[in-house]
Amino acid sequence: MTDLYARHKAVLPDWLALYYEDPIEITHGEGRHVWDAKGNKYLDFFGGILTTMTAHALPEVTKAVSEQAGRIIHSSTLYLNRSMVELAERIAHLSGIPDARVFFTTSGTEANDTALLLATAYRQSNQILAMRNSYHGRSFTTVGITGNKGWSPTSLSPLQTLYVHGGVRTRGPYADLSDDEFIAACVADLEDLLGHVRSPAALIAEPIQGVGGFTAPPDGLFAAFREVLRERGILWISDEVQTGWGRTGEHFWGWQAHAASGPPDMLTFAKGIGNGTSIGGVVASAEIMNCLDSNSISTFGGSPVTMAAGLANLTYLLEHDLQGNARRVGGLLIERLRAIAAQLDGVREVRGRGLMIGIELVKPGTDEANPEGAAAVLEAAREEGLLIGKGGGHNTSVLRIAPPLSLTVAEAEEGAAILERALRRATQ
Repeated sequence: MTDLYARHKAVLPDWLALYYEDPIEITHGEGRHVWDAKGNKYLDFFGGILTTMTAHALPEVTKAVSEQAGRIIHSSTLYLNRSMVELAERIAHLSGIPDARVFFTTSGTEANDTALLLATAYRQSNQILAMRNSYHGRSFTTVGITGNKGWSPTSLSPLQTLYVHGGVRTRGPYADLSDDEFIAACVADLEDLLGHVRSPAALIAEPIQGVGGFTAPPDGLFAAFREVLRERGILWISDEVQTGWGRTGEHFWGWQAHAASGPPDMLTFAKGIGNGTSIGGVVASAEIMNCLDSNSISTFGGSPVTMAAGLANLTYLLEHDLQGNARRVGGLLIERLRAIAAQLDGVREVRGRGLMIGIELVKPGTDEANPEGAAAVLEAAREEGLLIGKGGGHNTSVLRIAPPLSLTVAEAEEGAAILERALRRATQ
């Protein structure tokens, strides 16, 4: 055990998860690579949990942060903040929500917490619809609506949560149906549920479930849900903390895969927009955002430094068409991984979009989750210089792959080759 690991264990909570039997200390990064305290170099296929969106040490972001820190680091939302207004203007336009207002927070958890506050206040209801296998944060409120028991340490909650089918396409009671039949069955389930309860405030859903193992419903499910919700005045909150900013390649926002119904009533964002700085937020129409009848501020949300980083990062993302790169390079990487998986009994499915890819592992010859195999692949990949993540609602048996969106074809091939060796070594 390293000295730092021993000190970590002595002063931090036991439930604060660490990767690897011998945890690593990452000291610096550049592009799509990071280095640990021992000098080992790694190709980063997880980006600090989908957060280093463009690149490590991106000069444009580093320069913006440094220059802003040299002027003023903090002021709070009690004072006008030019960079906050400018970033809000850009996000409001990109969101697709009419007459949009933006509130900045410091994390995705806080963003979802705020969206729940707005929805319950606007609708005067504490009932929330959420998806099974979902994850929305670590606060008391967001834990209470998380549909993944591995990340929900208490059943106590200020909200009454009702869980809906549809977040996982290839498991559960509707797995054997066609896409159209799957959507119809999920809609029927939603309609039946709503016939037994009072009036929920909102449905909150990730277009692609992140912690749940990069699972997703067929395109159009949330559009179909939206029609049912709209008839009853129930709001739709799209949790874009992991799917936003073009990561899926095909769309800028995950909700756009269900665009027949138009934009959601609210969307939440975080992670990638700050490229490592602490930015989260909520976008909602003025009517919903302004429904609160008391004063509020944010001490750290929308800080001058993080807003400068977000503006520089978003500008780089758009000017370099990183969404297009995610579509092209991610498409190649998915096909390469599927070709590898076809040769391995221990891989149940390779799924995902763009640079948001999940590899679900099972015990060979069965459909039983294989969390030990996932842990072994994680270790084997690290030993060969590749960092990946893991997740999944079935005992953490899904490898999560989400590199910075500037990933090159050569780096994708390098990572796939390491993954192939790690998968063969750990699952056969």
